[in-house]
Amino acid sequence: MPSTTTQASQEQKQGVPLSSGLKQRHLSMIALGGVIGAGLFVGSGAGIAAAGPSIVVAYTLSGLLVLLVMRMLGELSSAYPSSGSFSAHAERAIGPWAGFTVGWSFWVMQCTVVGLEGIGAGKIVSGWLPGTPQWAWVALFMLVFCGANLTAVKNFGEFEFWFAALKVAAICGFLLLGVLAIAGVLPGTHSPGASHLTDFLPNGGEGLVLGLLASVFAYGGLETVTIAAAESEDPVRGVASAVRTTMWRIALFYIGSMAVVVTLVPWDSKEVVERGPYVAALDTLGIPGAGRVMDVVVLAALLSAMNANIYGSSRMLHSLVQRGLGPKALAKVSGGVPRIAVLVSSVFGFGCVLLSYWRPDDVFMWLLNMIGAVILVVWMFVGASQLLLRRRAERAGDPPPAVRMWAFPWLTWAALLGMVVILVLMAQQPGTRVQLYSTGGMTLALAAGGYVWQRARARS
Repeated sequence: MPSTTTQASQEQKQGVPLSSGLKQRHLSMIALGGVIGAGLFVGSGAGIAAAGPSIVVAYTLSGLLVLLVMRMLGELSSAYPSSGSFSAHAERAIGPWAGFTVGWSFWVMQCTVVGLEGIGAGKIVSGWLPGTPQWAWVALFMLVFCGANLTAVKNFGEFEFWFAALKVAAICGFLLLGVLAIAGVLPGTHSPGASHLTDFLPNGGEGLVLGLLASVFAYGGLETVTIAAAESEDPVRGVASAVRTTMWRIALFYIGSMAVVVTLVPWDSKEVVERGPYVAALDTLGIPGAGRVMDVVVLAALLSAMNANIYGSSRMLHSLVQRGLGPKALAKVSGGVPRIAVLVSSVFGFGCVLLSYWRPDDVFMWLLNMIGAVILVVWMFVGASQLLLRRRAERAGDPPPAVRMWAFPWLTWAALLGMVVILVLMAQQPGTRVQLYSTGGMTLALAAGGYVWQRARARS
């Protein structure tokens, strides 16, 4: 694959004047904390209720798939650093229409999720301060993080550094307390042993499938580090470090915490869904104020995701425009920051918040269904891009990148097969079928639009 020097010169020719204000400590903590989201703290409860203790198997299987995706993305991003990440890789490997499709799909998903996270954060704070309107908190959070992203990129990095530090400290503390309790050495508690693990598959194979589908989408957000790396002092080192630590981060934070939860708390406890699995586990241990502590951590996770998604969506939008796959009016950069892209992404996100109030039952739900499986679209393009670009690089005799996919091409094909299996499982489940079809419709529409854009650009 080509050297990063060659790639950097190509970016300069495209006129990409983004700053390089992210330090290695920012990238390291973004990679570490980016894997810990509100979906893990709260959304995992529904997975446990469906799969029971076998949720550990579900998170292990989906974690293995994500590990392969990140390894492929790491290979691509270390060879071709770009703020467009997988969109730029898809364009290089398949064609402009592919970069257009995956880039705009990801942008819509990121902006919509910004609105969802703002709503969640607003609910928590208005619950702490009764009488304060939820919309006012959402507006405040949007203004804060839009403002932070309008200034130097290092401000985004600092916000993420401290948010990630809080999340990492919280989950490490939870794991420590949980392991001590399971071992029977935590004062005031007794070890449950394996009493909660006897009914490992309470709802059979269907329950495991539901848990698997829930766990797949909890891993979303890992890819942000490859977007951020393009604005770091050493993109290749940042990507390589993040990708190489993916395995233990998934094993510790996701699989490890699920194992602790289902060992400490009965899988069919109402608290697991109603209050969240981590609060239920801490209540079991008799930790005072567990609910309030976890509210603070979940709030930090939501705000962190808002900040990261405004950043990721604005950089993706900027990259699309710089590569001729979007309106030129959005291309302006000042002070090393794509400020118009930040504003457009934030306005779209806040528009999603307004839709949740004005049309919660039709337009907003349609939008949510449309982005439901976008992350799988992204992963499939990553797999196809890595397969094609690695073949080209080998034929051209290019030097190997800093990160290489294991057992190529067999594990690349295995990952793509795993994604197809998940799509089939989604089609079989009523709860996810609508999301699959809605996302598929959006993807086909964008692919057609991208092809028309590509043809029009070729004629001009």
